Amino acid sequence: MKIIIAEDDELMLKTIQLRLRKDGHDVICCQNGLEALEQIEQLRPDLIISDIMMPFVTGLEIVGTVKQSYSPEIPIIILSGMGQEEVVLEAFQLGADDFITKPFSPSELSVRVKRFALRMK
Repeated sequence: MKIIIAEDDELMLKTIQLRLRKDGHDVICCQNGLEALEQIEQLRPDLIISDIMMPFVTGLEIVGTVKQSYSPEIPIIILSGMGQEEVVLEAFQLGADDFITKPFSPSELSVRVKRFALRMK
């Protein structure tokens, strides 16, 4: 699968990238939301993983833009240290397909990504 990761924490980004590449995925890393939207428009990935709080464009804005303007069928997993119920609900209302609260295990993310990969076959 071609996966775009939008995460401004460089260590978190590299950790996710290494795990998903180990699982055999093609991973494109973006360190802010604006860069992520540009890559999404160009590459039309199979899956998007996005943090909520990022420079320029937030993860919630990415969800809204992708689901309304690009490809509503692209699954989006939101990552956030903000586990507040209203943020989770807003992410799902905008069209997010899954939500993982930080800190999380890379193995947990791997399993969730595999679930989406199976749906696509």
